[in-house]
Amino acid sequence: MKVLLQRVRRAAVRVDGRTTSGIDAGLLAFVGVERGDSAEDATYLADKTAELRVFPAEQGRMNRSVLETGGAVLVVSQFTLAASTRRGRRPSFTRAEDPARAATLCDRFGERLRERGLAVAAGVFQAHMEVELINDGPVTILLDPPPWREAP
Repeated sequence: MKVLLQRVRRAAVRVDGRTTSGIDAGLLAFVGVERGDSAEDATYLADKTAELRVFPAEQGRMNRSVLETGGAVLVVSQFTLAASTRRGRRPSFTRAEDPARAATLCDRFGERLRERGLAVAAGVFQAHMEVELINDGPVTILLDPPPWREAP
């Protein structure tokens, strides 16, 4: 499972020209689910998202989490994060999880954020989405996988 976070001043998702969800200050989380990912992976990465200190404190250093700032999280499923570009010029998406299972794990990621007390908005799974954002910083961070997923 891959999660790409962007600290935003605001972000929104549009489908067919209509805004379907959005947030003010907080995090935009692009979530890519790969074959073999589990609910435990989703929970771990949601907890990491909630607690990651990427917001400025008094001296301007990144020392506060989205929980501490009262921000929100916009969760957008993005199977293209599972792309492999090792060979050729066309990305391969064979590592992407089956859509039904991926939707379940994306939902689990968002549910866990809500359990942690965060306001959560979401994109529309499998829809062609226009994602509009104002990146704050800019700050963009790819979360590391859970420790049990890391290669030796």
